[in-house]
Amino acid sequence: MTELSLIIRPELPVDSDAIERLHERTFGPGRFARTASRLREGASHDMTLSFTALVGTLLVGSIRLTPITAGTKPAFMLGPLTVEPAFENRGIGGALMRRSIDAAREKGHSLILLVGDEPYYKRFGFKRIPYHQLTLPGPVNLDRFLALELVEGALAEARGPVTPRPE
Repeated sequence: MTELSLIIRPELPVDSDAIERLHERTFGPGRFARTASRLREGASHDMTLSFTALVGTLLVGSIRLTPITAGTKPAFMLGPLTVEPAFENRGIGGALMRRSIDAAREKGHSLILLVGDEPYYKRFGFKRIPYHQLTLPGPVNLDRFLALELVEGALAEARGPVTPRPE
């Protein structure tokens, strides 16, 4: 496998169209019906916690964190994490994850939620949320509803509905 000259940098407003096209190629039109997408409709993602991956000038990956409230606890919803299909399995998703999580931790945030594959995300510290502790605005496989505590005990403080938190 060839080494990539990968650059991870904060998302810029000019990246928006390229990221939307990447989401379209990766997830298709059904992406808007997903429960996590419904949450993102109610609040803009935090540009200081959202990053892009570039190989040369080609945008090949993106990660976004959107402010939410988990019960009464401020938190973030991670996603989408997207990598251009031709560049998958090269560590780009992991690099984006680490950068975004580190940025959230450095800024003093305490909790990140996501809906995704536990086997992939547990290597970053995500674990299943106990059933019925938090509820999402739509159907979700509760085995895929995961949390990462950036501050110990943050998940225990989060109980109730998950809603957008416009900043």
